[in-house]
Amino acid sequence: MTTAFILIAGSLAAGTIVLLLLPLLRRRDDAQPASTLAAAAVLCAILLGGAGLYAAFSKYTWQSSAPNSADTPAAMTARLAHRLANEPNDLEGWLMLGRSYVALEQYPLATRAYQRADRIANGTNVEAIIGVGESLVAEDSSALEGAAGRLFERALELDPHNAKATFYSAFAAMARGDLARARERFQQMLALNPPPEVRKIIESRVAAIDAQMGGAQGADNSAGAAADARGGAAMISVHVTISPKLAGKVPRDAVLFVAARDPENPGPPFAAKRLAAQFPVDVELTPADAMMPSRHISVGQQLDVVARVALGGTPTATSGDPYGQVGYHVGKDGRLNITIDRLAP
Repeated sequence: MTTAFILIAGSLAAGTIVLLLLPLLRRRDDAQPASTLAAAAVLCAILLGGAGLYAAFSKYTWQSSAPNSADTPAAMTARLAHRLANEPNDLEGWLMLGRSYVALEQYPLATRAYQRADRIANGTNVEAIIGVGESLVAEDSSALEGAAGRLFERALELDPHNAKATFYSAFAAMARGDLARARERFQQMLALNPPPEVRKIIESRVAAIDAQMGGAQGADNSAGAAADARGGAAMISVHVTISPKLAGKVPRDAVLFVAARDPENPGPPFAAKRLAAQFPVDVELTPADAMMPSRHISVGQQLDVVARVALGGTPTATSGDPYGQVGYHVGKDGRLNITIDRLAP
């Protein structure tokens, strides 16, 4: 648009100059010399006067209205990474880089950034330790049983009241089968007065643990949980099968990931499970299967449920992974069928 305006304005100015200067420069009939001085004065008046009037009255900024690609989150993160290459001991910078990579869902890079921060702090920075653990869990929820779980325990040794470390360490204890420790940690979380949506997840876990431990309190809570389920509690139920044409592509030790995502809100799944890729299989996702406290399924959501065979064994989809997908209205739909009949591009 700017180029077109300049061309049009220049053409108009040139036409005006020609019309005004030709009479002044034409040889006169009375043998007097042409008005060269007057012509020069008119030329200056047109050029300088036009520019001055435009500067005085125009509101055009001469700046492109298109968004600057240098201001995108990815570009700003890349600039931060470049700066840290020259400032390798900037602890706050590496922590910020880790947060940025998490926001971009680049979890392997987030893990490396937080690990760098952890080394700089000599293992004493709680945010760095938890950041490594969260990034590992976001990549693969089974990491709670191993490296990530140990990291959250490390964080609690440094900060016994850290809510995030307490929450994750409780799930890690459950994954290891240490129900008593898991219940203790969940009770600590309840004492911190968490938000209602987080409290609901924690209370459901405590009820499940009490039921497993066989206590009287567990019986009461189990009855309450069953009543909630009859009333339409948040749950996703799917029956997963695989098409005959793809069944032969699945190795015997392959892993199946079933995850619920919001198609309108990209980010970590609202719930996910890792299973052996053996078909058919019935899978249920509840708020207890949330990967992050702030993202969990609830009644009324419309989510995409994806069942994917991870040929590479990782929760991140790779080209050629067999998968199937179905839309699910939480609290309204019952058990739906998912047929794995496609390959990831």
